[in-house]
Amino acid sequence: MKNITCIAIDDEPMALLIIEQFCRRKGGMELTTFSEPSVGLEEIRRRKPDLVFLDIQMNSISGLEIADILPKECCFIFTTAYAQYALDGFDLDAVDFLHKPFSYNRFERAVEKAMRRIEARNATKPEYLVVKQEYSNVNIPLANILYIEALGNYVKIIRSSGDHIITRTNLKTITDRLPDDAFLRIHRSYVIAIAAVEAFTRSRITLRGIDQELPIGTQYAEKVEKALKK
Repeated sequence: MKNITCIAIDDEPMALLIIEQFCRRKGGMELTTFSEPSVGLEEIRRRKPDLVFLDIQMNSISGLEIADILPKECCFIFTTAYAQYALDGFDLDAVDFLHKPFSYNRFERAVEKAMRRIEARNATKPEYLVVKQEYSNVNIPLANILYIEALGNYVKIIRSSGDHIITRTNLKTITDRLPDDAFLRIHRSYVIAIAAVEAFTRSRITLRGIDQELPIGTQYAEKVEKALKK
């Protein structure tokens, strides 16, 4: 596997130094560190690294907030002294949760989990989305998905057949499992299949076979327009 690109964000310089030392010891990792979360986030958006190390409790912005808006190309590991955030972290589909102070061996195990996820992501392009509905796993062909709607701690997946499936997860976790050349997030509550788009404006979108229009969030409008005009 080629070197993986990494960014670490932590407002404690000593914590960043430890991650830097561990990355050098592990090898095959190109790391950039940031003590200012907003600057680090902008660099993540620009570079789309393979792996992000995120502290959670920071002064200007929470690592949980950053994780929720990371580009789908990035997987991430939380590094924090606050163990009570572990469940929230895994709900956001974190690769791992490193509780400070962590050892090199624990760090290495987390990075190897991330590398396996990166390799799997790069090796295959999915044709199905597998979700859990109650106690069963359901295989949904990607070609049959029209759009996905966030419903609190659940998402509703609307299919071209007219029915839908509800599964317990969040919209970011589902979005990260979808190919970005086929699906597009248009709102904090909606992801749509690009092939299903019939018409759109800066604020609304119409999908094939759906009577209602879906809203386009203000923060997504420019990205949506650029993607759909291609």
